[in-house]
Amino acid sequence: MASQLEQAKLVAKEAPQKAAELYSSVLFADSTSSYTVADREVALLSLAALFERMQDAAALTKLINGSQGYLTAVSKAKSSKLIRTLVDRFNGIAGGIQPQIATCRGMVDWARGENREYLRQALETRLISLYLDNRMYTEALSLISVLLSELKKLDDKMQLVEVHLLESRVYMAIKNLPKSRAALTSARTAANSIYTPPPLQAHLDLQSGTLHAEEGDFKTAYSYFFETMEGLSAYVTPKTVDESALPTLAAGDMSSGGSPVSYEQRQLQAFAYMLLCKIMIQQPEDITALLATGKTASKFRDHRAVAALQAVAKAQKQRSLADFERVLSEYRDELQNDELIRNHLTTLYDTLLEQNLVRLIEPYSRVEIAHIAKLIGLPIRVVENKLSQMILDKVFYGILDQGNGSLVIFPEPKHDSTYETTLDTIKSLSNVVESLYTKAATL
Repeated sequence: MASQLEQAKLVAKEAPQKAAELYSSVLFADSTSSYTVADREVALLSLAALFERMQDAAALTKLINGSQGYLTAVSKAKSSKLIRTLVDRFNGIAGGIQPQIATCRGMVDWARGENREYLRQALETRLISLYLDNRMYTEALSLISVLLSELKKLDDKMQLVEVHLLESRVYMAIKNLPKSRAALTSARTAANSIYTPPPLQAHLDLQSGTLHAEEGDFKTAYSYFFETMEGLSAYVTPKTVDESALPTLAAGDMSSGGSPVSYEQRQLQAFAYMLLCKIMIQQPEDITALLATGKTASKFRDHRAVAALQAVAKAQKQRSLADFERVLSEYRDELQNDELIRNHLTTLYDTLLEQNLVRLIEPYSRVEIAHIAKLIGLPIRVVENKLSQMILDKVFYGILDQGNGSLVIFPEPKHDSTYETTLDTIKSLSNVVESLYTKAATL
């Protein structure tokens, strides 16, 4: 009864096992008992939340599989919402992605057996997202192919947008940017013919910005990230957030049914990408002005991820490789957990190293590699490999004298245009001779 649910709620913190037993007695009571459908729903959701807090993935899997009888008894709309809520409870469990995938597969089979096509397609969309998070790209693409053909026949535009968006993310994860852009274009085409909820539109903008950033167009990427951040402003509370790291994106979280916390996380991610764009286009001084303006920017000012990118911008401005390495070490989690930030900071590190080496070798025509390594504070092998790469890329002209352990720098060769001028002269003379020959032939 209601009193039993209240008792379970009271003892949930001190005695979670007893609370689980009380909730289970309500959920799995006989049909002849006095418990209502609403009581069972409360017990089911409370039990799922309790297992999430206990970090018990096995118990949560057993609960979902065991509650199929109750889910059959309620309306299809209600059961669909409950199933999605239950499956999402795995997100709060450490290492819960594999049980979540297995449970989601089981619920897909159950929905197919119950002939609930809409629910099955929604669960398969969620399953694709889980495959992507678990780097199971082959399984994700094969499921996307089947699901897209079904959705096109049904003309379900909203679901098409989500699946095409997932397809774009999968192709981007395997570095197939042309197909990723094509899938994103299909998602936008479908979105243009329907009302797209702002959170889903924000995810489309985020994906567009990420693609432009991968292609090196950081100015366009910045505008898309700004649109993402502003598009989610109405869905979050104007307070300072306290998430410690940038989240991993999941397409299902960007639908209209997400939580305010997940929207704040997406805002934080978009804002961090905006700062990254300013760093990559060599405008670190703009970051200070960006943080000083706007309610959304001020909300994330003290966040560690933002502080990490501020420190990177400061190191870049000072062209200090030592400061850059110190920032990478101090903010390792914030800068290494996000793939886009990690990849571009690696590129930035190489650029900064190259700039420092050019500045150090500029006064010399011959210098020991060990001396350069001492000045820049890096191992000799690392410096030697980078100098070799720079010579091959023609950043400067020179050779590595490995016998003496030194770098020999040559002056930049002057371009001699005599050869090209001679060829142009010969070509002009040839044209004159041919013209004279043509005129002589007409006489």
